[in-house]
Amino acid sequence: MAVKMIVFATCLSSALAQYVVPAYPAAPTAYHLSPSYHVAPAYQVAPLYASAPAYQVAPAKAYVPVEPTNAPTPYSFVYSVNDPTTYDVKSQAESSDGNGNVKGFYSLLEADGSTRTVEYTADDYSGFNAVVKKEGGYASAAYKPAAAAPYKPY
Repeated sequence: MAVKMIVFATCLSSALAQYVVPAYPAAPTAYHLSPSYHVAPAYQVAPLYASAPAYQVAPAKAYVPVEPTNAPTPYSFVYSVNDPTTYDVKSQAESSDGNGNVKGFYSLLEADGSTRTVEYTADDYSGFNAVVKKEGGYASAAYKPAAAAPYKPY
């Protein structure tokens, strides 16, 4: 431990021996007094003017938002996908008369081999209505519990 202290003291003394204290100029012996100012001049009071005429505010008009008027725009579209690589099979068709009445359907091939078909209509009176149908698919075997093994004593 003593060796560590001696090495530390040697390093510290060599580092301090290389440090040179900068020489600062001496502080002035006398400071100047702050300058004196003259007394501010007296100003005259501003003359009085006649007041401005009263501003008459017009009564506010009631705000009526303007609704945009768009002509009915009927549309119709159909698309279909049949990709044998990914087994992505689906289709959709939809049409509208432009007055808020929409009819359409879509179908897709489910993972179990069945086809899900959704036929839908939408209008302002009855809202959105859909009928879902599922057709086909793989038949699954009926569940049959395994018979219990008979007890065999040793």
